[in-house]
Amino acid sequence: MIKNAVQPDPDRTATYLRLNLYTPGQSLAKEVATTTGKLIDQHGRTSTFIKEMLYRSREPRRLTAAYRMIQELRKRFRQHAARVAEEADLIIQEKLVKMRDQRIPRMTDLTMRPFLSGKKTTGSLEAHTNGLRFSSKKHEMVDIMYTNIQHSLFQPCECEVMVLIHFHLQNPILIGKKKTQDVQFLTEVVDASVALDGVRRSMYDPDELDEEQRERHLRKKLNEMFKEFCKKVERIAKHHHHQLEFDIPYRDLGFHGVPNREMVLIQPTVHCLVNITDTPFFVVELNHVEHVHFERCTFRSKNFDMVIILKNFEIAPLSINAVPMHELDSIQEWLTDCSITYTAYCSEIHEIDVMSLVRGDARFYQATDENDEPKPAGWQFLQADDDEEMDAEEDDGDEDYNESDDDDEDDDDDDDDEDEDEDEEDEEDEDQDEDEAAVEDEVCSSYQTLE
Repeated sequence: MIKNAVQPDPDRTATYLRLNLYTPGQSLAKEVATTTGKLIDQHGRTSTFIKEMLYRSREPRRLTAAYRMIQELRKRFRQHAARVAEEADLIIQEKLVKMRDQRIPRMTDLTMRPFLSGKKTTGSLEAHTNGLRFSSKKHEMVDIMYTNIQHSLFQPCECEVMVLIHFHLQNPILIGKKKTQDVQFLTEVVDASVALDGVRRSMYDPDELDEEQRERHLRKKLNEMFKEFCKKVERIAKHHHHQLEFDIPYRDLGFHGVPNREMVLIQPTVHCLVNITDTPFFVVELNHVEHVHFERCTFRSKNFDMVIILKNFEIAPLSINAVPMHELDSIQEWLTDCSITYTAYCSEIHEIDVMSLVRGDARFYQATDENDEPKPAGWQFLQADDDEEMDAEEDDGDEDYNESDDDDEDDDDDDDDEDEDEDEEDEEDEDQDEDEAAVEDEVCSSYQTLE
């Protein structure tokens, strides 16, 4: 099998093409099929392998065309292998059954995320007997079955620039040659970017006031349209014995954090913790959450990190970074209402080491170890380490105290007392000098009188 093709610089007489081949003892690339590696290992000791082949031609166009064809063939092979691997674990969906006996609920001029092709995908969304169908203006279609919807969300445009409905799927589907488990349909109320090169307006410009009023009216109209569409979809799904209910995120319980790359507003729902306004989407199902751990929780910190440990310990924990410290109490109250345990730690933990320790401890949730010695039960060992760290901080604060500091303070007090005594003595000497001068003046005046 060809490892790579290289076209060296030509000389004055000819053009060259070198093919490097796989041989025993070399590391195989990721795109190499497993059967190739097995063949090399099987015949590596008994057969002779060609490591390199060099072609020479006086006509440069032939080797250049061959080089381009080899590169194009390798590219297509890698794309095909990637597509096969992408579709390997996809579950075949049932076919959509169109609804013909009644009026079909439909919403037009919707934008779908992720995009099917190009920079933006717009079209219409219809509700049918066993699922929804999105049809783009380019006649591309995406079907979402009711049975494959795990959570359905409706987010009105209260403080956002868009109103949307979001579907979190049980099994991923293929959209735009990529697997996705979250599909969203939205309409922008106002443009996310506003041009600032227009004419400056005054505070009481009637045109600006009319524009704000039209925007409020449009927000209200779109919210009602999306809400009515969600109710129709729920009725159709219930009529055909499917369970579907739209949840609305609780904005009052939301908090800011960085789950991916930028600061976003994360809002809880009845069953999830989500951010569906920005991409990539962040959706965590609460029934899959085992424990929540807070890192860098100290009085001097302005932010803390939130680590979400899932019930499936084989999946890496999720992190929400840079959460403002003043939102810690409200988050803990919400977790308590959801019956989710949490602990706090004043520094960062090593998630890989912690999860390997948890997976390897058969008595993790018990209060004793294998030798019946007491130990923290469950996730309390994180809180126990936190208490030890707090004690260590107090000890550090005590160690900062030094007796020499008191001695220095006493010396300073003694110096101050000595300075005060010297000042008093100087004042007494001045008073005595004044008295002696007064006596001398009296004696002189008496002597002059006698004369």
